[in-house]
Amino acid sequence: MKKHNFYAGPSILSEYTLNNTAAAIKDFAGTGLSILEISHRSKEFTAVIEEAAQLFKELLDVPAGYEVLFLGGGASMQFCMVPFNLLKTKAAYLDTGTWSSKAIKEAKLFGEVDVVASSKEANYTYIPKDYTVPADVDYFHITTNNTIYGTEIRKDPDVNVRLVADMSSDIFSRPVDVSKYDLIYGGAQKNLAPAGVTFVIVKEDVLGKVERAIPTMLDYRTHISKGSMFNTPPVLPIFSALQTLRWYKELGGVEKLEQLDKAKAAKLYDAIDNSKIFTGTVKAEDRSIMNVCFVMKPEYAELEKGFVDFAATKGIVGIKGHRSVGGFRASLYNALPMESVDVLIAAMKEYENKI
Repeated sequence: MKKHNFYAGPSILSEYTLNNTAAAIKDFAGTGLSILEISHRSKEFTAVIEEAAQLFKELLDVPAGYEVLFLGGGASMQFCMVPFNLLKTKAAYLDTGTWSSKAIKEAKLFGEVDVVASSKEANYTYIPKDYTVPADVDYFHITTNNTIYGTEIRKDPDVNVRLVADMSSDIFSRPVDVSKYDLIYGGAQKNLAPAGVTFVIVKEDVLGKVERAIPTMLDYRTHISKGSMFNTPPVLPIFSALQTLRWYKELGGVEKLEQLDKAKAAKLYDAIDNSKIFTGTVKAEDRSIMNVCFVMKPEYAELEKGFVDFAATKGIVGIKGHRSVGGFRASLYNALPMESVDVLIAAMKEYENKI
């Protein structure tokens, strides 16, 4: 039975990425060696990391003065690396969910943190709108997509301070005006590669402004100076990321990906909104096109587990909602085909007709 993978991360990868990665595990670039055992200093792998950075810049139209890094540690490491490198006295953060809350916690170790707004009181079911970013902060941090709660910021904010964004789960799902940001980061395991590599897009002139000593491995300048190879990088995930980036370019770039993603999300949200037994969990204007969260209506709540089990019989996996929200979560990342959305909607309707 074909599987339809809605896991929130690690998540679905394209067949292009899987096939090319599998082949490279056996024989990488005709070397007779596996990508798992090749030297990261070899000319073959150097070409991989250089092309990956170049394609990253091309697909997102990254301006001059920015560098793309491939690091370890996940986005969670960036929660401390960002303030370590950028926070001198005070930073502003927008609290829109679990991951922004974790970033706030880490930033407080380095200076004052002004949480300009939060939707915690409503279980993060909306994106705060009416807030002011103080002019005296070193930077303003946002989390653009909230995988657990299903909300998303799909416009680049206009602020008069340095802007930092965690784009772990919606990178390459829309065009981004990178020039508005000083640093963008994210774990790769949603829209780019297997878990194990973190991308960072950083404006070079934002660095070197803090007075504190920064450990070598936590200083962005270290990694810029060595082309992400100060230490052994996560070789396999970077290779897979390159395959995904090549696939994105072949598909037509970020604009085409956004078009496809919006179509998938619109179809699923329409099915939810017109259902007798299912209902969405977040305000319509803030709905994520990456992570669609929904629940059973209160009068049908006891049927929740039954639907998860029923969906599994159709090959649908990964739709159980996070424990913070309950219900269901369908992650519609770039590699997920419309076919899988159609199968999920058909299962929802069939289950509803049984009621």
